[in-house]
Amino acid sequence: MQRLTYAAIAIALATLPVKAAELTVATAGDQNMVDYINQYLGPLFEKANPGDTVRAVGTGPGDAGSQKILERFDAQAAADSKVWDVDVAVVHEKFAGPMVQKGYLEKYRGNIETGKLVTRGNAKNALGSDVDGYVMPMFNSQTAIAYNPALVPNPPKSYAELAEWAKANPKQFGYNGIKGGASGVSFVMGWVYAFGGGDANNLMTGPFKQDETTKWDGAFKSLADFTKNATLTPGNAGTLDLLSRGEIAMGPVWVDMFYSWQANGQLPPEMKLVLPAPGMPGQPMHYVVPQKSGNKALAEKFIALATSPEVQAEGIVKRFNWYPGIDANFVKPKLDEATWNKLFVDITPEDLANNGKPFPIAPYNTAILEAYEKSVK
Repeated sequence: MQRLTYAAIAIALATLPVKAAELTVATAGDQNMVDYINQYLGPLFEKANPGDTVRAVGTGPGDAGSQKILERFDAQAAADSKVWDVDVAVVHEKFAGPMVQKGYLEKYRGNIETGKLVTRGNAKNALGSDVDGYVMPMFNSQTAIAYNPALVPNPPKSYAELAEWAKANPKQFGYNGIKGGASGVSFVMGWVYAFGGGDANNLMTGPFKQDETTKWDGAFKSLADFTKNATLTPGNAGTLDLLSRGEIAMGPVWVDMFYSWQANGQLPPEMKLVLPAPGMPGQPMHYVVPQKSGNKALAEKFIALATSPEVQAEGIVKRFNWYPGIDANFVKPKLDEATWNKLFVDITPEDLANNGKPFPIAPYNTAILEAYEKSVK
């Protein structure tokens, strides 16, 4: 009789619903990042996981937003909190390394199916820090060279070809130097990768070597000459504006901004993009899971959904004109032909894999900007 009672209790317990959980997602970035989670990704996850809820908390745009998340982790670590109040965080690339080094993050990528769909190196190395296994890219933003095919029927495929083209076409290349936006900074970093005379991979992955900085004199002399022959623009938007008005024929841009301008009618639809060898920098935003999240399994399910080909196609590519965090070839079957052709014909997945580069690690980044200020007048 007693055994029957225990069996009945066991069956009753087995049929009880699992306690619902609230997943807290802290995200750096503009309001559109919060809206993306609260209005699209969260409801999608809740539908697939009845009873569970997702709450997004925005920490603000730019590096400052990621810094606030790091400071929150610092505070909870200092307080020796057993369970932290963030389950998933979305952070800029430069903050992933310090979070790993401080022991704040779970090594989770190998636990989720979509982990094997990531092919870019920035999921393994974040500006010189080993983050392999600790991050999943939400998306990749990328810079490239926008051009007017009516004026440039055969665009340069490399920095070397671009330098020759600019000599033959004075003032037709425009960029914003290192002021007013990172598209110009990215172009400068790519110039040093191409002409720096040292180990470009070391600039991206470290460790910092002072000797490397002594090899750049030729690169900056040629860049100074190039810049005298170029048109300086007031910023990211300024480059696009001059392109739209036909005042320049080529210039570096953020790809998502380029397509947004086209969609809004601010840029002629015939404008195109090229990603010259050996490459230009872009940067990802990463999903991370705190080691002391109270909902690790649910956090992993959330990130697996967020980085699935279906969600990357609809949420990342269609809604934002961002490049996916996973390899674009896995996303292609989930996109209509028009969307694929818009984002991946000018710059193919192979171009991204070969020529989509990270920014240099912080000490080299600073040294390059200082050298630019001294050399390029």
